[in-house]
Amino acid sequence: MGALLDPRSSALSWCRRERIGGDGALAAGPRAGRVVTLTRPQELALIDTIRGRFPADLDLPGDLWTRRTVGALASGLSGATLSPARVNRLLSAWGAVARDPVDRACPMCAGAVAQWMTSAYPAIAETAAAHRAEVHWVGRTRLCGVTPAADVVTSVAGPPGRTRISFMIAPGGPLAALPRAFLTRLTRDRTAHAIVDGSWATWQLPRRLIHRVVIHPMPSCERR
Repeated sequence: MGALLDPRSSALSWCRRERIGGDGALAAGPRAGRVVTLTRPQELALIDTIRGRFPADLDLPGDLWTRRTVGALASGLSGATLSPARVNRLLSAWGAVARDPVDRACPMCAGAVAQWMTSAYPAIAETAAAHRAEVHWVGRTRLCGVTPAADVVTSVAGPPGRTRISFMIAPGGPLAALPRAFLTRLTRDRTAHAIVDGSWATWQLPRRLIHRVVIHPMPSCERR
């Protein structure tokens, strides 16, 4: 049945609804049990400032947004100094967190992703190590309650315990493609192996090669 549908005009598949809509919801008020430094208007202002921009656009270091640059920007906008732990909670609420690949998959794809992790991923990791390249786990979550629609596109890289999370806030919606501007900023001088979860259909992935970036789509309902 899926082959009869035009993905550009059809509703989101179960896989993409599960992946994109499950995380990153902006709470309507203070989060229970947490000390909130930013008010909702301040958080929305922070999101609006980051949306479609990169740190260099605001005279901040780095190619993509990180905990440190978000904390610095929040301080500049609101005058409130956020501790690293509070910035982590903020990014977690946006969906910019490290998660197990199987957990990121929808229920229909979880088995295929688990098999892919044992059959295909080891070769990718071995190739990356042999060429001193980096592996980036790429996914997106939707920021709910934000107008216009916005997605948090995230990269998780590095070994367990030393993971680096970087992201951008990009225009959202069911037709939004994986931004080339995000992929080109994954690395400066080393090859990046970008393992892309099921947030994007095949037609939403870049068609032209990107210098120093190798894309590895994970199994997904949209890619069968």
